[in-house]
Amino acid sequence: MAGLNKVMVIANIGGDVTMRFTPNGKPVTNFSVATNRFYTAANGEQKKETEWFEVIVWGKQAESCNQVLTKGQRVYVEGRLGTRSWEGQDGQKHFKVEIHANLVIFLDKKMGSQAKEDDAEELPFE
Repeated sequence: MAGLNKVMVIANIGGDVTMRFTPNGKPVTNFSVATNRFYTAANGEQKKETEWFEVIVWGKQAESCNQVLTKGQRVYVEGRLGTRSWEGQDGQKHFKVEIHANLVIFLDKKMGSQAKEDDAEELPFE
C-alpha cells in the first residue's frame, strides 16, 4: 500500500532567509515560518497557539525565495515532512522536523507570484 507525506501551511516568515550552495553548486534556501491557531479555552478565555516550522527549498525555487522573501511576509508552502537528527555537544540526541518544499507561493499582494521547481530532487542532509 502506498503512503502519503504531504504538508500545506499558510504562514508568516519568522526570520532571515538564508541561501547557501551544496558542494556541487546546487542552491538551497532555509527559512522559518510560523502559523497561528486561535481558540477558546474551556474557561472562555481566548488563546493563541503558534507553531514554528523550518522550510528547506532547493534549486531555482531556492534562489527566488532568497531574492523575494523577508521577515513577516505570508507564504503558502507545500511539500513533505522530513526529520533530521544529530547528537549535540552535550551528548543528547536532537530531532528537527522540517518541511521540504516543492511549492512556495508568495501571498503578499505586492508579490503575487510563486516559485516552483518541477524537477525537485531529494538531497541528503548535510
